[in-house]
Formats: sequence, structure tokens, C-alpha cells
Amino acid sequence: MPSSTTASKTGMLTIAELTALVDKREVDTVIIAFTDMQGRLVGKRASARLFLEDLAEHGAECCNYLLAVDVENNTVDGYPMSSWETGYGDMAMHPDLSTLRIIPWLTATALVMADLTLLDETPVVQSPREILKTQIARLAERGLVPFVGTELEFIVFDNTYREAWAKGYTGLTPSSDYNIDYAILASTRMEPLLRDIRNGMDGAGMYCEGVKGECNLGQQEIAFRYTGALETCDNHSIYKNGAKEIADQHGKALTFMAKYNEREGNSCHIHLSVRGADGKAVMSGDGQYGFSKLMEHWLAGLIATTRELSLFFAPNINSYKRYVEGSFAPTAVAWGVDNRTCALRVVGHGAGLRVENRIPGGDVNQYLAVAALIAGGLYGIENELELEPIFEGNAYGSSAPRVPTTLRDAAELLSASTIARTAFGDEVVDHYLNNARIEQRAYDAAITDWERVRGFERF
Repeated sequence: MPSSTTASKTGMLTIAELTALVDKREVDTVIIAFTDMQGRLVGKRASARLFLEDLAEHGAECCNYLLAVDVENNTVDGYPMSSWETGYGDMAMHPDLSTLRIIPWLTATALVMADLTLLDETPVVQSPREILKTQIARLAERGLVPFVGTELEFIVFDNTYREAWAKGYTGLTPSSDYNIDYAILASTRMEPLLRDIRNGMDGAGMYCEGVKGECNLGQQEIAFRYTGALETCDNHSIYKNGAKEIADQHGKALTFMAKYNEREGNSCHIHLSVRGADGKAVMSGDGQYGFSKLMEHWLAGLIATTRELSLFFAPNINSYKRYVEGSFAPTAVAWGVDNRTCALRVVGHGAGLRVENRIPGGDVNQYLAVAALIAGGLYGIENELELEPIFEGNAYGSSAPRVPTTLRDAAELLSASTIARTAFGDEVVDHYLNNARIEQRAYDAAITDWERVRGFERF
């Protein structure tokens, strides 16, 4: 278990600082949490005293089906790690004390992210956090360190979550009436909520850069400072969960689903660069566009692997409905410098030179997506792939390979991918393929409003 002796950011806690807060009765609850397959924060609330006396060192148990259920938390077949046949046993949540922090929007509450192990302390390889840590370790073997930023969009509604549920999530009132991309006036109506989210996240140890309106009705994006890959992904989970909790406190609801309606979807552009272990820039160099040879290989690896790893960027049926020409969601697997029509957009310079992957939506599991980006980049480096020519112009009308258009297609590509099986292992690949196939079967069996409207009277 990592030790935590010094807290360097506001909101982050050492064990000594937590102990003092508990003694003063300013904290009475600690949430021990991890991110599940669907990207949701799950775990349990513990007495702060019990956490200090026992759980901080020894961890807490939870059922292993938390990594083997569908989005409705139904137990489903096909997961060797968790089933009726194996008795649905426990796994252990081991707190990573470097993530211990105050949660300002919840009364007297702290939170810590956990790593998952089996009861014999073997890591649970299917855990999203473990999958990312494995890829980070592969980079470390080459003396490289990944830095990541995630740009997560959401849509705000002037309805509570319970009202939205009762209405079947239809007929909701968005918190703006027209396109408010970068608009200050129209976004001000949402500012009481947005300010509480920004300040809440700052108080929980994150560096919030700012907020801007987006194109869909009620749509906003809150961005955070680019930092280490694991820290960014941990923060992403806490922010996504916390934003919903804060919205609920304001009597509002917000959604991160990739495509809520036929207007613009919610994206989650992921920026990733690598540096040397000494912090020096390794992607910039004397080559064309200011690239190093490593950068060329890295970007070539992303191009080569994007289609077969797309399930990790777009994990749901709804994810694929974002990919509409002219929507700022990519359809072409091409790269360009500051070109938003390409799936891979190169931006920045020096230590900040990086690739923005524009494929993920707001529903992405960020651990899996970042792990896939690292695996793709490493594939390019290890095989010294040559970079194809830059794409200039409108990639929507190009002949470049296309982003898969359905979950079924993405699952087939991943299933056949030797690159994925080499990078992640069969256990991981088969686990997430099973999840995709279960979701696909559920969707194929569903009768939709679209079918009723078109068929009830007219067929």
C-alpha cells in the first residue's frame, strides 16, 4: 500500500491530517471507491475511525461481481472471475493513500481510491485502474512517463434526476435555449451550479482551469490541468460522480452520455504526451512539424491501432451515434496538426507537444481509453512504424479508414486483435468483449420508441 506522508495540494490529506480532522469531529465518513467497467465510481462508506484503525492498512472487502454486471447491476453470464458457479466471492479494495482527499460537497466526508486484489492479494487484472497501471509500467520500462488531460462535456437540465427518471428521460428542460458555445451571458444562468462544481473539485485536490459553454442546449465543458495519467484518471472519476451529486443538490440533472439527442454529442477528448523520467520533452525534436522520431513512431502506432482498440474509446451502443460528419466528432482515422476534423489532432509544442484523441465521448471509461492510447503508442515505438503523411483539409470527406460505426463492429475488431491480446492479455480482452456482447444482445432485444412511432399504425 503506498504511503502518504505529505499532502501537496489543497484538499488532499495525509493520514495524520485525516486523524486530526476525525479527532475534531470534522470528518466522520471515508468513502473507499474504485471505477467499475462502466466508468462509475463504486465502493462503500466507512466509519472514519474504522478506516484509520483498520481499513487504511488492510483494505475493505466487496463482492467481485462489481466487475461483472451490466449497466443495470444485473448479474450476467460469461465472466470467469465472477459467477454463480464460483459463488460470487469477495475481492479487496486496498486504499491508495496518495489519493486521500476531502470531498467538500458531502458533509464530513473524505474519499480514497482503491486498487483491487483477490483475497490472496493477486491484482484483479480486469480492473480498469490495474489495466492502466500495467500500461504505465510498460512505458516506465522505456524510461517514459505519460501525462494526460481529459476534456469532459455534459448537458444540464432544469429537472431533478428523480423527475427525469419518472419522465423516462424524455421531455426534459435543458438549461439553455440555444447554442451557447463560448457564450458568457447564457452560461451565467447555470453559473451557481457550475461554480459549485469548479470550487468543489478544487477543494478536492484538483486544478480546475475553467468552464465554457458548448453547442448543444444546456451543454458545458469543465477542464482540469494536464497531469500524470493515473492522477488524471482518478480525478476524472471523482469529478464525474461529484458533478452529478452537486447537480442533484441544485435540483438539476446532468448527463455525460455520448449522444443524448440528434444535436451535438458529449465528447471527452483525451490529450496524452510522454516525457522522459527526468521530465524532459521526448516527443518534440528536429523533424518535420517539430516532431522527434519517437513522436513519429508513437503517432503511427495510434493510427495503426485505433480501429481495433476502438471499443476502449467507445464502450457503449450510444457511443457510436456521435460519429456524424460535420459534427466535430471524428469519422476518419487520420492525423493533422490543429485539425479538428481528424480523429488524432496534434497540438502544443516542446514538453507540451501531444496528441488529442477526439474519438471518446462523455461515456468513456477513461482508464481503459488512456491504457489503449499507451498500448497503441508503444506498438508504434516497438515496431518503429513510419508515420503516414499529414492530412490537411476536411477529413470527413477523405478516403481515410473510418472509425467503427457500431459496438458490434468494434467488438469484432477487438476480438481479432493480436495487438490488444499482446498488450492487455486474453483475460482483459475477453472480459470487455463479454461486456460489449451482453450490451449488444440487450439492445438487439429492446423495442424502441422509434419502432413504435414508425410501426404502430403505419405497418
